[in-house]
Amino acid sequence: MNRVRGPRHSGRHEFDRAAVPRWPHRSLPARSAAILLLLMACAVALPAQTAPQRIVSTSPSITETLFELGLGDKVVGVSQFCNYPPQVRKLPIVGSYIRPDPEAIARLSPDLVILERQSSQLTDRLTALHIPFIQVPHATLQDIYTEIQLIGKAAGVPDRAAALVAQIQGSLAAIRAKARAMPSPRVLVIVDRQQGTLSNLTAVGPDNYVDQILEIAGGNNVLAKPSLPEYPRISLETVLRENPDVIIDLSGTQETEAARRASRSATLALWGQYRALAAVRAGHVYAGTSDSLVVPGPRTPLATQRLFDFVHGIGDSD
Repeated sequence: MNRVRGPRHSGRHEFDRAAVPRWPHRSLPARSAAILLLLMACAVALPAQTAPQRIVSTSPSITETLFELGLGDKVVGVSQFCNYPPQVRKLPIVGSYIRPDPEAIARLSPDLVILERQSSQLTDRLTALHIPFIQVPHATLQDIYTEIQLIGKAAGVPDRAAALVAQIQGSLAAIRAKARAMPSPRVLVIVDRQQGTLSNLTAVGPDNYVDQILEIAGGNNVLAKPSLPEYPRISLETVLRENPDVIIDLSGTQETEAARRASRSATLALWGQYRALAAVRAGHVYAGTSDSLVVPGPRTPLATQRLFDFVHGIGDSD
């Protein structure tokens, strides 16, 4: 989930549950188009200057975008949960995604701060400190493209941004083409739960980033129902009633391979207790432990390919 509104996993990282995509080929609704125009206006409103040399990022997806655009050497501060690419772990921390610290930002003397989460308290403080900033959207696949374009424009590399958007769209089109030639199993995706149990489940509902890349990957989201929120809280009874063909559990990400193996084993053992589930009986339960699966941004093709593999039973848990 920034990670694809609200915290995703307390204590490890954050997942913006309202932040995940509409299809690249759809036109934006009027409200979204108005928001996009407003964001573009914010970017244009930056004072005329040379390309920024000291950039602060306040979310993982912004950080990944900056590095993918070749601007990593300009990044002087990141959020608490930014961990990719690995070199960002050596950079100063300016607070969490939910609560960026304006004083910590000011100490880094940035000439550009990039925000995702809207906060009048933060933006008023940055304005008072005369620190330039832009805000970027992050709720949908279309938002990812817009985010990249806005960052590219503000950082003086619009051509790189356009090339990156085209690259992502091309990769997703190729995955979609593969998926169309294959069956579309019914899939349930879990993005959060009480660790060690199958309670307090948060799943992927309709019209969000994970739902959209899941569809590209060929999965039929069992909870993509208009009556449900984007990330509904569900019970195990709901899972049993829906009885999906595939279950993808993205509730835990780990930094070391040993921890990832342990997390995968524990997750599969939990679900394995419920043989009444078709996904369990068929061996189609997968544990995704890479944060690339829940951070909307340049790694979207990688996340979509992994979902494709899970949906179609290719390979093992990640």
